[in-house]
Amino acid sequence: LSCIGQPSLEFNMFEPEPRSREDFLRYASDVTLDPNTANKRLSLSDGNRRATRVCEEQSYPDHPDRFDHYYQVLSTEGLTGRCYWEVECSVKNVFIAVSYRDIKRRGNGHENAFGYNDKSWALRCQKNSYSFYFNDLESEVSGPISGRIGVYLDHSAGALSFYSVKDKTMSLLHRVQTTFTQPLFAGVWLGYTGDTVHFLKLK
Repeated sequence: LSCIGQPSLEFNMFEPEPRSREDFLRYASDVTLDPNTANKRLSLSDGNRRATRVCEEQSYPDHPDRFDHYYQVLSTEGLTGRCYWEVECSVKNVFIAVSYRDIKRRGNGHENAFGYNDKSWALRCQKNSYSFYFNDLESEVSGPISGRIGVYLDHSAGALSFYSVKDKTMSLLHRVQTTFTQPLFAGVWLGYTGDTVHFLKLK
């Protein structure tokens, strides 16, 4: 999914990040979840926009793309250009992530878990706190607790930002500045049974 063009890096260096929710919504992306990647204890619903961790294994067929240990799922769409999406989630223990598609799927090693390798970046949302993970390093994050998280990606500029969203107010939680070498895929990791994440329709 290429979102609002793919300007050059030189152009993006001088392009400011959106400031208001209305500005972010100009780059709204339609994100759905790929059933072939979903752990079998994740139930997908609402047109594959909602993931819920459940006790019972779902009747998904075997697939090489499926996460077989961590309760994770990736989006169907690869994200490039400028993209923005929002999720509503239960704030028990949920990771809101982006990942390269070639992240490993089998086993319980760190190379499979969002935020614990160099192929994925993840904001962990808990009841009373946030933290950010990349390459097995944790960073403390401060900001207003909200059940809605906004994610802004400017792929060409290597910018990734996470926001706490309340009504029309957006509060920056964490920003990454790096170089992305592949398209990114949205992902979630659900820590507890009953945890749920819903990718919202923004347009």
